[in-house]
Amino acid sequence: MSRIAVFFPGIGYHCDKPLLYYGRDVAMECGYQDQIRVEYSYDGGKIRGDADKMLEAFNTLYLKASKQLDEIDFSIYDDILFVSKSIGTAVSAKYAQEKHIDCKNVLYTPLEQTFDFEIKNAIAFTGMADPWANTDIIKEKSSAAGIPLSIYMEANHSLETKDTITNLKIMMDVMDKTKRFI
Repeated sequence: MSRIAVFFPGIGYHCDKPLLYYGRDVAMECGYQDQIRVEYSYDGGKIRGDADKMLEAFNTLYLKASKQLDEIDFSIYDDILFVSKSIGTAVSAKYAQEKHIDCKNVLYTPLEQTFDFEIKNAIAFTGMADPWANTDIIKEKSSAAGIPLSIYMEANHSLETKDTITNLKIMMDVMDKTKRFI
């Protein structure tokens, strides 16, 4: 069986930060030997709370991701996994929908905009202290889409708290659930 995993980072949260770093390891352990790290950036300034800048950032990152991924023949793979973080969750959701890619989706700290797209076969993780997303809305939209959502108390947009040991416990729980989902 041929498998590929594609990793969609956030803005400022690249693929070598904990969630995506360990997510790559978990995917590799689960047989996803082919791995693609989407690389993009956005320099448009502060976007949190600014709907126009958020849309501009999303569109910019989507175009950059598409340019990289359109060269891949996904039809040769039996199993496709998209692992994404923050705005990358919206980018991956739109890409899968527009390109008709049947894939599993791991959504680390999805934004509300992520749920504007049809997402199938997914799991999601968010923090109660995430300043980038309204947890109640994420909870509601995840439920409506049939996506299991793990919520971590006092965790921020990186699923971290002020306590290192708590952060490691959260990371272990997230990766355990990710591995079981995959």
